[in-house]
Amino acid sequence: MVPVAKVADAFSARVLSARLGSDGIVTQLRGGGVDGPYPIGDVEVLVSATDLGIAREILLAEEVESAFGGADQNTDADLEEVHRAPLARWVVLSILIGLVLFAYVNTISFRAGSPEREADRSGVEEPG
Repeated sequence: MVPVAKVADAFSARVLSARLGSDGIVTQLRGGGVDGPYPIGDVEVLVSATDLGIAREILLAEEVESAFGGADQNTDADLEEVHRAPLARWVVLSILIGLVLFAYVNTISFRAGSPEREADRSGVEEPG
């Protein structure tokens, strides 16, 4: 087995190993306390000498795809979130202002009183 890559942690090594394994390349992980209680340090991903060339091509293709494909996807998602946030704020603000105005108008109309209610208070009936 020969090293094909060295990564910073055990999680990244396992992801890389799974990616290579999906193409039929058998891998082995070494270093960094991969199976130990303290996973600290760099981890080497090892492949057989015959699969080394294919593994390097796969890793290179992954790197190129992430460099070009990942940036466009993140940018579109970020732009969508930026455009959605102000709209949500305006909707919430509009609803809040509407509720305040509704409460204010109802308070004014209750205090002003209607002629029927004033007549009920005085006990005198209005001629109708």
